[in-house]
Amino acid sequence: MTSIITNASAIAALDTLRGINNSMQKTQATISSGLKVGSAQDNAAYWSIATTMRSDNKALGAVQDAIGLGAAKADTAYTGMNAAIDVVTAIKSKLVAAKEPGVDKDKINKELTELKNQLSSVAQSSSFNGENWLYNTSGTPGTKQMVGSFVRSSTGTVSIKTIDYDTSKSVLIDSGTAANGLLTKTYTGVVQPSGTTTTTKSWNLLYVGTGTAPTTTIALTSATSGDDVEGMMSAVDSMLKDMTDAAATLGATSSRLNMQNDFVKDLSDTITKGVGRLVDADMNEESTRLKALQTQQQLGIQALSIANSNADNILSLFR
Repeated sequence: MTSIITNASAIAALDTLRGINNSMQKTQATISSGLKVGSAQDNAAYWSIATTMRSDNKALGAVQDAIGLGAAKADTAYTGMNAAIDVVTAIKSKLVAAKEPGVDKDKINKELTELKNQLSSVAQSSSFNGENWLYNTSGTPGTKQMVGSFVRSSTGTVSIKTIDYDTSKSVLIDSGTAANGLLTKTYTGVVQPSGTTTTTKSWNLLYVGTGTAPTTTIALTSATSGDDVEGMMSAVDSMLKDMTDAAATLGATSSRLNMQNDFVKDLSDTITKGVGRLVDADMNEESTRLKALQTQQQLGIQALSIANSNADNILSLFR
């Protein structure tokens, strides 16, 4: 039946054209944003996952910054410890020279005094952002916690993991409690003056108290005996071993921080790629789809035009 009131062909063509236009709008939005899932209405599950992982990725960016700060502190402490080892090694060499008969011990002591001052300068200067792992002024040296990672468990709970370093192992000078500092605590110097007979005496390299330094503080005078010099050298050697161990621990901590930083960077890149697989649009596919829809739109418009012109053909029946 042909009707001039209800044009079924035009209605069908119009409905098809509406569908094509809606598809074109979606495709154009996908191309302009680059996302096939730009909102929850596109795909609620993928949008939720992508939003959560983007948030976690920002947290990982903050973790990278925190790791960089921790690594700077560890590197500063290691640099200071390494410099202190060089100075203590020089002090050991001076003590060896002081063992030589006829040497002027008073002049060597002047050199020792300057080397000790250098140790104090190194320890106090090894500070980054207000933290000094080599110089302690009050309280017991504690464990420093550095942000290492951001973790989301399978249940969805989040936590921050830390990399810890015990500064009590690296403090060189403790102005409050001398026993807590590698340079201020006492070491046992061992001397074997003859045969297997062994004598010991305690020595410390730096005195941080007030008043005259005690006789156990390493210093030379013209009256210093050869046995005392040898005992001082033995104590300094033990001190060097502890400092070497501390430097090795600092180096290992710094290395771990650098490795963790590299891992966090790679993890962040992997998460970014994973999110992209879920929500990024395939631009080759979308451009092909857009071209097809444009063709369909033109055909739809033409079909609607033909359907609308069918009513005009009725006029020929009345001529």
